[in-house]
Amino acid sequence: QVQLVESGGGLVQAGGSLRLSCAASGRTFSRNAMGWFRQAPGKEREFVATINWSGGSTYYADSMKGRFTISRDNAKNTMYLDMNSLKPEDTAVYYCAAARIGMGGVLRDPRGYDYWGQGTQVTVSS
Repeated sequence: QVQLVESGGGLVQAGGSLRLSCAASGRTFSRNAMGWFRQAPGKEREFVATINWSGGSTYYADSMKGRFTISRDNAKNTMYLDMNSLKPEDTAVYYCAAARIGMGGVLRDPRGYDYWGQGTQVTVSS
């Protein structure tokens, strides 16, 4: 059974940092693009960041550029999201996702992702 499990969420003050992890099991995603998305209460799910299969190419939503860093360790089948200078508007459930087979490049369209984690809550207090 393929699973993506996020961890690392929690409550942090504005200006603080968190590191999210996404551990994959059941199959390897070393040839798949992966990404992070988030959904705040009452809002639609939005793209956060994506990374290509090798980790050599990344892409961020404009509001995350310079604050968030996406990375991956294919040997561990794990992806990360380092979040710095957090703002209250970053409060959301964060989801990791793995793209379908054959899609190894950076991918911001959620329709290209076949595998999703259950989400981890990030709350930033002001």
